[in-house]
Amino acid sequence: MSANPAAAVPAPSDREIVTRRVVDAPRERVFRAWTEPEILARWWGPKGFTNEFEEFEPRPGGAWRFVMRGPDGRGYPNESVFVEVAPERIVFRHVSLPKYQMTADFADESRKTRITWRMLFATVAERDNVNRFAPEANEQNLDRLEAELAEMA
Repeated sequence: MSANPAAAVPAPSDREIVTRRVVDAPRERVFRAWTEPEILARWWGPKGFTNEFEEFEPRPGGAWRFVMRGPDGRGYPNESVFVEVAPERIVFRHVSLPKYQMTADFADESRKTRITWRMLFATVAERDNVNRFAPEANEQNLDRLEAELAEMA
C-alpha cells in the first residue's frame, strides 16, 4: 500500500491560514532559499517590501530578528524563534505581534516542490484579524520566492 503524500498534511483548522503552491524548483533549492539569509532577505515579504536582518540562526531554538520595510519606508520589527529546521519542514514561532506558529512543509513533486504554508494562531479572533491581509500577502511572498528560485537555477 503506498502512502498518499497529501494525506500527511493535516486539514486546516479554524485557527489557521493556509497557503499552498507548487514551485518549479527542487526541494533542496527551496530549502536553501528559506535558510540562507542573503537569499531569504531578497524575497521575504509582500511585493515592495525589503528586509534588514539583525539575527538569523535557522536551527531549533535559533532566533530570527529583522525589520521588514514597507514601500512607504515604514519599518515593521519581527522576531521569531525556530522550532524545527529540516529539508522537508521549517517551523518557527513568530513571537512579535501578531503571534502565531508558522509551518512550511516542502514536498517533492516530480522535480518540483509543493509548499504548504500554515500560520496557526492561538484563537479564531486572532486568525480572523490577520486573515484580512495575510492570504494576499502570502501569495505575493510566494511570487517573490518563485522569482528568486528562477534566479538561483
